[in-house]
Amino acid sequence: MTEPGISPSYRPVPLLLAAVLAGCAATTPHITPPAPVAPAQDAADLGYSIVRQVPQGGLLLGRVPKGGHLRYDDHDIRVGTDGHFVIGVARTQTEALKLGIDWPDGHHADVEVAVLVRTFPLERVDGVPEDTVNPPPAIAERIAREQAGVDAVRQRDDDRDDYDSRFIWPVQGRISGVFGSQRIYNGTPKSPHSGLDIAAAQGTAVQAPAGGIVTFANPDLYLTGGTVLIDHGHGVSSNFLHLSRIDVVVGERVEQGQVIGLVGKTGRATGPHMHWGMNWFGVRVDPQLLLDPAGNPQPAP
Repeated sequence: MTEPGISPSYRPVPLLLAAVLAGCAATTPHITPPAPVAPAQDAADLGYSIVRQVPQGGLLLGRVPKGGHLRYDDHDIRVGTDGHFVIGVARTQTEALKLGIDWPDGHHADVEVAVLVRTFPLERVDGVPEDTVNPPPAIAERIAREQAGVDAVRQRDDDRDDYDSRFIWPVQGRISGVFGSQRIYNGTPKSPHSGLDIAAAQGTAVQAPAGGIVTFANPDLYLTGGTVLIDHGHGVSSNFLHLSRIDVVVGERVEQGQVIGLVGKTGRATGPHMHWGMNWFGVRVDPQLLLDPAGNPQPAP
């Protein structure tokens, strides 16, 4: 979700392939397709497979030897029982990812993954309530409390691999906001947009893009309105904002395609739309990189 003035936090353990969308007032932004991912550094004889490059805002998915150990940026990364792992790459990341792999027998290897730099558009969004752009002290305190609650559930680190699947579009419609774009609300520069906005009619069903556990559900956050978070395992989570209705509860297991709520314009929004953000712990990533473009015809406005 979006937190004006708050930079994405970094969790001091594992990192990926989100916040408010006032999107329907903005013109459809230019979308820069991600560069193709390079082949994996696949040492079959050593039992690991890691791609050589990953885009900003992307998820690095890979495999290390079963029972092996993986470190990135001086932090331990969760490795599944089958050796698979995921690391999130921030929008601002430019330096190569330096990974250290340790085998159960003591063997060690260092692997470097280049980061592909992307170009992000500039978007101007006018007509949103001014107290959501420059909130008075009392409102700012409420926003901070609510954001702290969201940040807390993003620290979950379950050994589930729901993230390791083909994600589907939660809603079909015109893309009205893209990840990473610099947002200017009512003439005031704010944090880059943290997710994907799709304009859709009020009350359109929103489907879970992948399976997971509901970790947060609140119908009335100040900035994001009706808000739901789904944890996909290994620190990867999705958030859905501005919902007019929520159909799930905290602790519930949801499956891909299950309806989790309805499109709305609650919180800071100028029209009905779905905002989908993704995180790897405190690192925001681009959900559109996980999607097949053919799954959304992107009708003209």
